Amino acid sequence: MHISITFKNINSSDALKSHIHEKFNRLDKLLDSPADARIVLSVEKIRNIIDINLTCDKIKIHAKEEAENNMYSAIDALSDNVKLQIRKYKDKQRRHLSGDKQTIKTNGMEIESSEDVDA
Repeated sequence: MHISITFKNINSSDALKSHIHEKFNRLDKLLDSPADARIVLSVEKIRNIIDINLTCDKIKIHAKEEAENNMYSAIDALSDNVKLQIRKYKDKQRRHLSGDKQTIKTNGMEIESSEDVDA
């Protein structure tokens, strides 16, 4: 995963960079192809904001997380959020490719059974 980090209104820190690389390189295992992540760290008054644009083969994720007085907790929350979005996408693709249209089948059965009652 290629990660580019931008700092706004905050001094660049090697500790923050290494924490970001540690968290987001774990997500690389979930992805099928190489990804590009653009991360922006900014501070506005007491809010620490982290914003990510992650692009992979077919996945495009834009997420933003805020925390008060702690950039590390914002990074952790954002990595969990992105991990959840990747898993949702992968599950959706898996269900679609397997032909499992369970919701369509159950909705169709409910419509048929209500027509039988009316007749």
